Amino acid sequence: MPSDSAAQKAILLLEDGTYFEGKAAGYPGTATGEICFNTGMTGYQEIFTDPSYAGQILVTTHVHIGNYGIKDIEVESGHIQINALVCKTFMDEYSRAMADKSIQAYFEEQQKLCIYGVDTRAIVRHIRSKGAMNAIISSEVTDLNELRKLLDAVPSMEGLELSSSVTTEQPYVVGKSDAPVRVSAIDYGIKTNILRCLTERGCIVKVFPATATYEEIMAFQPHGVFLSNGPGDPAAMGYTHGVIKKVVDSGMPLFGICLGHQLLALSQGISTYKMHHGHRGINHPVLNVLTGRSEITSQNHGFGVSPEAMTKQKDIIEVTHVNLNDQTVEGLRVIGKPAFSVQYHPESSPGPHDSRYLFDEFIQSMSSTN
Repeated sequence: MPSDSAAQKAILLLEDGTYFEGKAAGYPGTATGEICFNTGMTGYQEIFTDPSYAGQILVTTHVHIGNYGIKDIEVESGHIQINALVCKTFMDEYSRAMADKSIQAYFEEQQKLCIYGVDTRAIVRHIRSKGAMNAIISSEVTDLNELRKLLDAVPSMEGLELSSSVTTEQPYVVGKSDAPVRVSAIDYGIKTNILRCLTERGCIVKVFPATATYEEIMAFQPHGVFLSNGPGDPAAMGYTHGVIKKVVDSGMPLFGICLGHQLLALSQGISTYKMHHGHRGINHPVLNVLTGRSEITSQNHGFGVSPEAMTKQKDIIEVTHVNLNDQTVEGLRVIGKPAFSVQYHPESSPGPHDSRYLFDEFIQSMSSTN
């Protein structure tokens, strides 16, 4: 990466006309997407590779990004999923001896653009005030009128179906062949550590594409079904709502995370909505209303389950977890069925391990119903 004084100029333009000038790093070019921010102080590589970030430009609130380098195995998918990065300091030099490469080499390899040297606090305050919106970053186009034309062509995240762009094309199996518990996992953008959390607990997992049918999922003869995280608007995924309802109605144990949580709600006739600016970070407090205990959680979502719709369907589904910052729905379960979900990420990569018990509860539910 060239020195700051020699770095190429880059422009960040937001949908409402606000713009910032900074310096370009990574792979040169132009990138668009919905801008969002993550408040985590560590785990940038896991965040970059989380498929739930597909279609988004990420702002990191922590000042130094890249300072401990890149380790090839510390990924949540096969490649960087964010469309581009916005940060204060893009650190090409790193301190960790075990790192495989610098962040600059990583972004060049993955052909991802970064703008740095901008006031990330001002950007985050703007998003918190005005809400999530589309944005464009470019190191090759600096004329604001030209950038505006390119930005106007970018579709809104609301109504956008993205899981089909990140899901596996073919089913595959992870775990030991003689594992005592079989799980059918539907991949809407599944993270590697979710699969690890299941296999470490004695599961063999068959991962299916997002468009898998009920019959295909059940042909594995699973003891339970898992609904993964993923990007985009859950309301635009009508192809999966009926499949999930069939699983729930069958009495099969079911566990959903993030997008899977929203899809479980939709399968029960409960609507979702686009949040003002979403939850993304590794320090969100959540109350388990069943136990009265609180958890510090890892989160990444821009849509949520409607609390008003939950109230109208309280004879079908109940709230199990609540966000202590804004009282949004963080967990639910279907009354009379072994089906439950959480909005946050108990696999916690990155993040605290307060919520790993949910995987144990899923295992227990499969053991008690089979």
